[in-house]
Amino acid sequence: MAMLNWGLIGAGDIARKRIAPALRDLPDCNFVAVNRARAQLAEEFAREFGVEKWFERWEDLLADASVEAVYIATPVFLHARQTIAAAEAGKHVLCEKPMALGTSECDEMLAACRANGVKLGIAYYRRFYPVINRVKEIIAAGELGKISFAQVNAFEFFNPQPEHSRYWFVEKEKSGGGPMMDFGCHRLEVLENLFGETTQLKSLVSNKIFNREVEDTASVLMQFAGGTCATLTVTHAANEAQDTLDIFGTLGSIHIPVLNGAEMKIRIAGDERTESHAPAANIHQPLIEDFTEAVLNDREPVVTGETGRRIAQLEEEIYR
Repeated sequence: MAMLNWGLIGAGDIARKRIAPALRDLPDCNFVAVNRARAQLAEEFAREFGVEKWFERWEDLLADASVEAVYIATPVFLHARQTIAAAEAGKHVLCEKPMALGTSECDEMLAACRANGVKLGIAYYRRFYPVINRVKEIIAAGELGKISFAQVNAFEFFNPQPEHSRYWFVEKEKSGGGPMMDFGCHRLEVLENLFGETTQLKSLVSNKIFNREVEDTASVLMQFAGGTCATLTVTHAANEAQDTLDIFGTLGSIHIPVLNGAEMKIRIAGDERTESHAPAANIHQPLIEDFTEAVLNDREPVVTGETGRRIAQLEEEIYR
């Protein structure tokens, strides 16, 4: 059985919870190397997941000939530099979202991967959610009629202090933006996946609650090529967490109370039914599995670098 030798650049919380377990457990993945800036933590991480090699410098991991592909799980301001270096070292790259700080960096990443003949994927793992694919089926079957409007809310309370390990999320030079950049990007990808290319966009971005470098709250009104309109609202300043998707058509509606969950309600002509379509227990695993198969079978991954650039373009328009 063909296997792909993986290295992991960046070994924070998400890497420990989702990425490393997938690289360890998938049958066609061979998790061979990990990088973390603190050598002791890199060694501890490697031993936890049965990885033979650990590196304090990510450049040294890229120089290791046994590594064929890398998952880049570092803060967004490092993505472009590390992706370009990985491509020049002949490594395939699966990069965390958002892809980069802007479209110019995305273009450099895409060019480097093309020039060196390596695959580039971006971690928009909601593309693999069964509940999203089920929504696409229902829409395509015409059950909802013509889709007029969709609404997405993504709320969490997040106000880190300077000593917090994730404080970089609110430093504009490192994060590129606040919640719209961090988790709003995922919802932008979901909306374009469901409704096609955005043709019009208007945004409202505010940092009046916490008065920091990046927004604490943002809302965007979108229209898609087929005529559907949508609103996406994100905030770091709501006490009540939300993760909702509601879709309204001329014949019916769909309501997903937790986008990361399984349940959905479909209401058509006064009747209501509930369906359950659970995501994978490890929500990163289908993404990594698809990218691995793409490399081994020499095809494009489902979520390409061009997808990542498209979302970066929308983010630029929102902040502009």
